[in-house]
Amino acid sequence: MSSALRARNRTGLIKLSSLLVAALLAATLLSVGAPARADNMRESEYWLDSLGVTEAHKTTKGEGVKVAVIDTGIDTTHPDLKGAVVGGADMSGSGGEKGNKPIGVMSEHGTLVATLLAGRGNNKGEIKRIKSENERLKAAWEKAKKHAEEEDEDIPEEPEYEKVPKLKSGKDGVLGVAPAADLLSVSLWMGEGNPSKIPVETQIPRAVKWAVDSGAKVINMSLGSTSPAWPESWDDAFKYAEDHDVVIVAAAGNRSGGMSQVGAPATIPGVLTVAGVDTSGKASQDSSTEGISIGVAAPAEQLVGGLPDDGYARWSGTSGAAPLVAGVAALIRSQYPEMKAPAVINRILKTAKDTGAPGVDNLYGYGIIDAQAAVTATVPAVSENPLGTISEWIRVHRRNTEKTTDTPAPGVSMEKSDLKQVAAPKPILPDDSAPALQPVLIVGGGVLLLLVLIAGSTQTLVRRRREKAAAQLGSASLSSLQVPDQSDGRDLFDEIPEEEK
Repeated sequence: MSSALRARNRTGLIKLSSLLVAALLAATLLSVGAPARADNMRESEYWLDSLGVTEAHKTTKGEGVKVAVIDTGIDTTHPDLKGAVVGGADMSGSGGEKGNKPIGVMSEHGTLVATLLAGRGNNKGEIKRIKSENERLKAAWEKAKKHAEEEDEDIPEEPEYEKVPKLKSGKDGVLGVAPAADLLSVSLWMGEGNPSKIPVETQIPRAVKWAVDSGAKVINMSLGSTSPAWPESWDDAFKYAEDHDVVIVAAAGNRSGGMSQVGAPATIPGVLTVAGVDTSGKASQDSSTEGISIGVAAPAEQLVGGLPDDGYARWSGTSGAAPLVAGVAALIRSQYPEMKAPAVINRILKTAKDTGAPGVDNLYGYGIIDAQAAVTATVPAVSENPLGTISEWIRVHRRNTEKTTDTPAPGVSMEKSDLKQVAAPKPILPDDSAPALQPVLIVGGGVLLLLVLIAGSTQTLVRRRREKAAAQLGSASLSSLQVPDQSDGRDLFDEIPEEEK
């Protein structure tokens, strides 16, 4: 390997170790105000019809398929996830043993992702209705009883009350794309402040291997970095998943998060990378990015999702687009259990609705995902992944020879789109007197990026958490960031500078 390439790779790894983030590249929570309610979540899920998910559910709901969510941990007590999470583990050294403790600055992120992927909804509305009717009948009977006693009349028989059902899946709350799939929660600590000091670039390959060994047939990764390169230590883990017939889905990232190109792990060959579109099906200005590694696109704006402590939020980002696609992969693997991962990915690509420039492009990939077609259409079988393989990439690019020449990092588009880029302010230099988690920008190899996720207390819509959020505002330095006015179409991460030129 040439000295120039070695130097560039070392620089890339330094950047990656300091720039790897979770929802920073992909998630933005919106609409601070009245708490989002379970009874209006389902009607907000416009993608269930527009992507053909409702029709696909007539064929399969993802039964028998394990999907690993490598994220910030899932709150398994959320009513929409009752019975959905069947296992898990923590790779951070600071989370719950089974990955069921939301951790990190944006601990809500994993639960948001999980509900979009495999939320089962809940029957709280039915429970409330039955309880209310029973209380009405009881009150009416007690009134009639009192009157009869006062008038020395026969006391009427107490009415039979309808049995109140137990909490289960139902018509309220969030319905995921694959509501019958089984989830594995693999928790990571994103950003800085991990008490165990285990860097996230070490956690990720461990997470991938654990997911594979635990039977996952699909892995969702709504996380990434601003660098298209990845540590060489990741090679074996992603090759391990490839060798074990696992589909990996990753978020492409957001311009509003300071990204103009797709970053790792979404640049790794063979990974199905998901870009974001708005409610009209156009490439999202803020909640997406571009790159030649993009496979398909899915809704990334005006999303909804579940939050820890029985809450809900409206949010945006390719962090939300990715689990919609991972859910479709689970539907396919349920319907065609013998189908290999390359054919599953090919089926998703070939049935996508071509959008933008004719053919494959660096904004939509093959197009917007179509769940119904992906599950039911006739698609010729393939044996090779159309998105390439990490095995071949390793053979070509990890050769230890001085003859190797510099090549562009995978997934970096050499094309220019007409999509207007999001402007970013000038970098803010760190203050030596600032506390360790001060939300300033860290300089590393000429690249500036916020290392920690903005505290969810100023962003989320969650029932019974306003008091908790107020306390966080007073105690956490991260919470000093104020939520800007959303009316101008910009979001929280517009304030993060892009790489200096």
